[in-house]
Amino acid sequence: MGYYNNVFDECNDQTDIGRVLRDGREVILQAYNWESHKYDWWRNLDGKVPDIAKSGFTSAWLPPPSQSLAPEGYLPQDLYSLNSAYGSEHLLKSLLRKMKQYKVRAMADIVINHRVGTTRGHGGMYNRYDGISLPWDEHAVTSCTGGLGNRSTGDNFNGVPNVDHTQHFVRKDIIGWLRWLRNTVGFQDFRFDFARGYSANYVKEYIGAAKPLFSVGECWDSCNYNGHGLDYNQDSHRQRIISWIDATGQISAAFDFTTKGILQEAVKGQYWRLCDAQGKPPGVMGWWPSRAVTFLDNHDTGSTQAHWPFPSHHIMEGYAYILTHPGIPCVFYDHFYDWGSSIHDQIVKLIEIRRRQDIHSRSTIRVLKAESNLYAAIVGEKLCMKLGDGSWCPSGGDWTLATSGHRYAVWHK
Repeated sequence: MGYYNNVFDECNDQTDIGRVLRDGREVILQAYNWESHKYDWWRNLDGKVPDIAKSGFTSAWLPPPSQSLAPEGYLPQDLYSLNSAYGSEHLLKSLLRKMKQYKVRAMADIVINHRVGTTRGHGGMYNRYDGISLPWDEHAVTSCTGGLGNRSTGDNFNGVPNVDHTQHFVRKDIIGWLRWLRNTVGFQDFRFDFARGYSANYVKEYIGAAKPLFSVGECWDSCNYNGHGLDYNQDSHRQRIISWIDATGQISAAFDFTTKGILQEAVKGQYWRLCDAQGKPPGVMGWWPSRAVTFLDNHDTGSTQAHWPFPSHHIMEGYAYILTHPGIPCVFYDHFYDWGSSIHDQIVKLIEIRRRQDIHSRSTIRVLKAESNLYAAIVGEKLCMKLGDGSWCPSGGDWTLATSGHRYAVWHK
């Protein structure tokens, strides 16, 4: 009887799309950067799986798996072809098997806002998909980007045909493809690229149909700036991300771009920014931490694109913040593997302390200090941390120093 129960529980675990969000004990690795396609990537990652697992990551976000006009994968064409600049279908599947063996979930980057056509159609545009899997015609492309479909339900991604998600045949095909990635190829988590480009209702439908264990959306728009720099109050920015999460039926998390924008100014000697007017963290993490994926950089903001990079001399303060705080932290490949063993080991240490003190996405937080050169907080009542060069340590005799580094320290009970 016991055996059958275990099998049944495991099947339940594999289809319960709320379990991971409820548990809240995720630590994600973004396992690539903008240049990774040049370096036999699936094979490179295969060799790193044991370290990724040992370091405490529960999920690794991989680059888009499908054939693409651009080698980075963000101009997809033949969705069912898994031979890409990152490597062959065979190498990808072998990597996914190894990740499963080491209990690290594989997160697929889902690029369904736009799709590059194969042949010219209406208006002489490349808005038909003849000769490949999912051979859509111009009705699959929004009217705003040269197709015969309806208007977009979100923002346009310029220069390529944008997919019209209002079409039933399009959604049916996308769901079939997502289920294939999930059930046949072996991805367990999804990251939705350019989620501003189509209504979050469709994300809700896609997650409900394909049942990834965890999903996160990229809702990236500009923070609020004034003539002197970043506004202290970013409530309207985080509210836009919150509204997107809500519209997915609350079943997707979202990247906390608000926290990133504030944190990268705060570490320059403006730690007062890390406490909002209500005394809470000022990003999405302060309002809905169980849905906030916190991060310092990704393949767009950092790497060789560097659209909005975190100040490089301060990344350990950044990780000391997101890895000790509520929310779902995501570590960037470059910082973890390319910036030297000291940073790798400091990040591993912080993940280990997070696990040991059972800090999770919903842990309570009390901000004790938020001044220009000092930030201090108690998280989950069993971890205490400070950032900055202001001198400070927790009062009361039962705190022990757990780790410290350049301008950060962490204590535990």
